[in-house]
Amino acid sequence: MAKTLIVASRVKELCKYPGGKKDLNMSSGLSGALTLKVEQIITKACKRAIENGRTTVMIKDI
Repeated sequence: MAKTLIVASRVKELCKYPGGKKDLNMSSGLSGALTLKVEQIITKACKRAIENGRTTVMIKDI
């Protein structure tokens, strides 16, 4: 697997029941799965920028 792009402690802060009063547990593979998803999004955005003749990846590429 590639370098981790996801900070597990920040994800944990977001894993809460509605209303934020109680935390949810995170599985050990969640950070890795999120990293893979982010890598896919970035790769797709880079390809789109190149296809549009740009060297800058922009929000609209996501």
